[in-house]
Amino acid sequence: MASKRQIQVAEIIAHAAADYFARESNYESLITVTRADVSTDLKNAIIFLSVLPESAEENVLHFAKRSRADFRDFIKGKSRLKFLPNFDFEIDYGEKNRQLIDDLTRN
Repeated sequence: MASKRQIQVAEIIAHAAADYFARESNYESLITVTRADVSTDLKNAIIFLSVLPESAEENVLHFAKRSRADFRDFIKGKSRLKFLPNFDFEIDYGEKNRQLIDDLTRN
């Protein structure tokens, strides 16, 4: 189970990531930050993304991974976190599967 501090840091990171992608994306696709997971030692964070259209997922993921240093600088200015974790980005396949199940149950 995640500690209270882990949850707080994850929420700060997720909100900052959403703000970052809203500012820095090229507006050819919709990038949504679904959640952030932070390790128990607070040294690593994975930010999960949902992308529409799905055909742009690979390009968005490459953009996100390329811009890790810029994101780190952005979050440094946006938050008061004492130590910043190492960031990684992933497509949120759990969210995609949930949407697929919702679509199947509606039909």
